[in-house]
Amino acid sequence: MIRLLVADDQPAAREGLRLLFGSVADIEVVGVAADGRELVAMARRLVPDVVFTDIRMPGTDGVAALRALSRFDRPPPTVMLTTFDTDEYLFDSLQAGAVGFLLKESDPALYVEAVRAAHGGQGVIDPRVTPRLVRRFAATSPRTPPTRSADLTEREREVLRLVATGRSNARIARDLGIAPGTAKIHVTRILTKLGLGSRVQAAVYAYRYGLATWSDTEEG
Repeated sequence: MIRLLVADDQPAAREGLRLLFGSVADIEVVGVAADGRELVAMARRLVPDVVFTDIRMPGTDGVAALRALSRFDRPPPTVMLTTFDTDEYLFDSLQAGAVGFLLKESDPALYVEAVRAAHGGQGVIDPRVTPRLVRRFAATSPRTPPTRSADLTEREREVLRLVATGRSNARIARDLGIAPGTAKIHVTRILTKLGLGSRVQAAVYAYRYGLATWSDTEEG
């Protein structure tokens, strides 16, 4: 059972998330917070497996809450809800360690998928968010990879490119003709070699340093 803590400043949204996740057999909503401050306090008390929070909230917003959560001995993986006009929040969240990003207009099934993925050590980015990541880093980031990128094998570079397009381990396995378990091992090794904490950070790294390109996303 995945113990989930939810946060949103809108009462209707909180209740909607409670009802959505409460109807899923393998997810238990252990708490619902109205802002970031309450979220951090509840997370400290309830020790959830996953946090699912809106980015924009009055007072202590989702980004500030995420930074506080990251200082826990065992930070819960956190999925962020965003909208099309919150780039500054999106990139701050990435730096703070969020493992997933969904739009508020996303299919509710993707919400459930994202929580399960976060619990399993993976991340989910709404496909409509990925192009924004690509454009941002293609336009503003350095193109020479850090020296640690040289430690990646050719296969790991191929897997990293596919991770950057938002593919799951199962999809990567199908595309490369390998077992899902092998794909998972490759992803784990990539994160370790690059010193990254999540698939989302790996995707950003790939675009930032030219290990994935806009054409990769279009093909995905």
